[in-house]
Amino acid sequence: MSNLIKIANQENFVTVVTLNRPATANALSVNLLKEFNHVLETVTIDPTVRCIIITGTGNKVFCAGADLKERMEMDEVQVRRTVELIRNTMDAVQNLPVPVIAAINGAAFGGGLELALACDIRLASTTAKMGLTETSLGIIPGAGGTQRLPRIVGVSFAKELIFTARRIDAEEALKLGILNKITEADQLMNKALELAAEISRNAPLSLKAAKKAINEGIDMEIARGLEIEKRWYDTIIESKDRLEGLQAFKEKRRPLFTGK
Repeated sequence: MSNLIKIANQENFVTVVTLNRPATANALSVNLLKEFNHVLETVTIDPTVRCIIITGTGNKVFCAGADLKERMEMDEVQVRRTVELIRNTMDAVQNLPVPVIAAINGAAFGGGLELALACDIRLASTTAKMGLTETSLGIIPGAGGTQRLPRIVGVSFAKELIFTARRIDAEEALKLGILNKITEADQLMNKALELAAEISRNAPLSLKAAKKAINEGIDMEIARGLEIEKRWYDTIIESKDRLEGLQAFKEKRRPLFTGK
């Protein structure tokens, strides 16, 4: 691999995945996307990973989206193929079995914001700016933006942001609900790691089941959603971690979960 994606395993079962093309604003080139997918496949099957943080190299840009210089050299067939690769990558991020935190360390435009939207939780530095700017380039968001953004901020606000191609700051993104929290740039990774540690000390099977239940049920009517919740609850009844949780409660200690 060419190190376009850095992966670092931290304490507390947390893995940090970093987009590493600082000279090109961490843009999503074909090679970076292929390497990114390889990393996603790796962390998916790693039992020691309980929470993932995705961020960008540097303190100015999270991800500028598609590599437009590379795109200019492509014919229509290659463009379709590349957009499909980006779309599949965002879906792979959303479908990671463990919770995923986007640590937005700077600008996140187009596919960069779509990447963040595919994560479960989004933190950003106070200096970050973001937007789905595709309509200003003669295209539309093609990696989930038209679907994920309305589900987060509501249809009307999503249409406004997409139709205007507006770039917004972190404060406005927080008010709209795009972001969970904002923090000073020099504290962003510390805050992301603290949150990841808070998440990862809980039962791994429970985290995975809860994520599945939420993602699968969110667009269903409530009765169907409750059936999905029941199905995922049933998967953990026989787990050793459930028994450990009860025993730890009885003994007034922190449980030691093993993911079994």
